[in-house]
Amino acid sequence: MSPASKKAVTDEGEAPAKSGATASGERQGRVAFVGVGPGDPELLTLRAVRILGTADVIVVHETMASLFSAHFNPAAEVIGPAGASLVSLARSGKVVARVLGGDPGLSCALTEEAKVCAKSKVPFEIVPGVSSVTGVPGYAGVPLIDGKHRDVVVVDAQEGGVDWSAHAGAATLVILGAEHTIGEIAKGLMVAGRSDTTPVAVTSMGTTTEQYTVDSTLAKVASETKHLESPALLVVGDIVRWREKLSWFETKPLFGWRVLVPRTKEQAASLSDQLRSYGAVPDEVPTISVEPPRTPQQMERAIKGLVTGRYEWVVFTSTNAVRAVRERFEQYGLDARAFAGLKVAAVGEQTAAALVEFGVKPDLSPKDQQSSEGLLEVWPPYDKDLDPINRVLLPRADIATETLVAGLTELGWECDDVTAYRTVRAAPPPAPIREAIKGGGFDAVLFTSSSTVRNLIGIAGKPHNVTVIACIGPQTAQTAEEYGLRVDVMADKPSASALAEALAEYGAKRRAAQAEAGDPLRKPSEMRRGARRRK
Repeated sequence: MSPASKKAVTDEGEAPAKSGATASGERQGRVAFVGVGPGDPELLTLRAVRILGTADVIVVHETMASLFSAHFNPAAEVIGPAGASLVSLARSGKVVARVLGGDPGLSCALTEEAKVCAKSKVPFEIVPGVSSVTGVPGYAGVPLIDGKHRDVVVVDAQEGGVDWSAHAGAATLVILGAEHTIGEIAKGLMVAGRSDTTPVAVTSMGTTTEQYTVDSTLAKVASETKHLESPALLVVGDIVRWREKLSWFETKPLFGWRVLVPRTKEQAASLSDQLRSYGAVPDEVPTISVEPPRTPQQMERAIKGLVTGRYEWVVFTSTNAVRAVRERFEQYGLDARAFAGLKVAAVGEQTAAALVEFGVKPDLSPKDQQSSEGLLEVWPPYDKDLDPINRVLLPRADIATETLVAGLTELGWECDDVTAYRTVRAAPPPAPIREAIKGGGFDAVLFTSSSTVRNLIGIAGKPHNVTVIACIGPQTAQTAEEYGLRVDVMADKPSASALAEALAEYGAKRRAAQAEAGDPLRKPSEMRRGARRRK
């Protein structure tokens, strides 16, 4: 023990408590008031994500919890704010995250609850979030300041009773909590001297895929917003005219479309991200379940042959095949170095990406057509002088077609077609998903193979006729048509990314046609009989 430490023990009777602990050695609790933004989960700050991921207790309204639960500490206790004592929880040594929408600085709950923490001498911090004052107009394409308009006034109209004569002269007004008093607000501003032609943008459900903005004027806004859902935010002033040029969120080609992706979350990750970039809301519904082969001996012999030099080539036709081989490698204590000296081929961009993640860079992939046929187009014929071994390993599904084997055999290669995994039909999805599929609740469905067509219809029923059907290639489209489906979209090359892009192009053309015809912009699901329609 150092002299300084000895002196501390002598003078105080014990060593100083460590940071984060009380003098008695107990962990010191604290409260973090965390702003989570106006609705879009991707607007969380890095600090907010860190605190939500480590907090012992998360105090949040139930309606908000589902939006941000992916960032919660799995071991955290999640409770509602009603009856929650932040002080008691913190004094018990817990780190408490009090979740508030938007920015805490614009919430009355912060001032009241933080005041109690301060009075009780409970440590707390405030984590700012993206405010609805800036976030919602930003997503609506309305800047709050430009070269001519630099005066912004924010008014909370939630409780009513606002003296609008005190604010009417501001260049730009941002009005919160206005969904139930829009007519009263407009009348008050006009009485206070604001022109009845002053532009107004009213945004409902801002920053979410349900966002909807009405462009109006003070004279007309009350009648034109009767159908809007809460919460709503108003921007009043000439600054609203920027929306015509800067609207970027609601003009995405698939904005608000609910798209069914018949894959597992793991398989659909990149595809779902791409769909979200187009404004869609993807729902992953697995139609197949991947299981090990019934008899493992065939795969065991294949892995042994792969390591001992039996093969010249290994061909992977799916990410499932990569996963199956990788799992076998891990069982035997092997890694990507076992592929040294082997040539590796991959069918499809995602399969190639899975191999790269494994540590294996494919030597050969199709140039254009991402399929077995495309791979055969670039596959070299067997040359006994150049190729010391003429065997090819194909670890595939139990239902794989014979196209690839037949083509390689014709080129002089000997194929070991090995069942690496089995595909079986998945369990039916929950009842609400089945009802949405059959009732037209989905705007589009992406079919990435013939089996996804058969299996989806088998476990959930046939998609409604208003649903846009998108297929990855001619064979999948043919299967869909055999089941009585109308194929609206087909990718120009058989890849999931190209399929999503083709659907986005379809959505963009559909929006343009509606706009040109002067029709309301409606999603496919809003075209079915009985669907709720916006004005």
